[in-house]
Amino acid sequence: MEATGRKYGLEVNKNIDERYHVEKATVAACKYLKDAYSRYGDWLTVAASYNAGKGRISSELSKQEVTSAMDLWLVEETARYMFRIMAAKQVFSDPAKFGFILRADQLYPPIPYEKVTVKTSIADLARYAKDKGITYYQLRDANPWLRSTSLENKTGRTYTLHIPTQEGMHYNPEQIPVHNKNWIIR
Repeated sequence: MEATGRKYGLEVNKNIDERYHVEKATVAACKYLKDAYSRYGDWLTVAASYNAGKGRISSELSKQEVTSAMDLWLVEETARYMFRIMAAKQVFSDPAKFGFILRADQLYPPIPYEKVTVKTSIADLARYAKDKGITYYQLRDANPWLRSTSLENKTGRTYTLHIPTQEGMHYNPEQIPVHNKNWIIR
């Protein structure tokens, strides 16, 4: 939600939505989760609050006179969300057990990029991308938090853009780093 994102330090406006910025959104989500855990003391209630909001879950806990989201009657989306989180955790813990068997060459490699600091507005992101030797598509793909064809910067903030490198556009599948070796077969 916009308000929650802003509360946890994310910029959300017509040009920028840092809820789509992988690093910044992850930090904000971790802060939210830690705050929610200190409030509720159990991870399933935290998960329910991540889906429905802390206000809604706190209100329902009080109305229904229980202390855990597992004991709440919740709308179907939130009730299922808790179980989906538990299922995802189980699958990531042992993917082969659930039939997810991958070879290393089936994984996508991380795309290398250089970080470019921007302190001014950019009137035309397509032109900016072209000047950097990439396409507008590649610029937006590497920076999904950009939400417009321009970058307004009336306040003089500093932004870091990821610019994919030319070497990274071609990769050797045998050199793909594997996050968790238990997820693949040789």
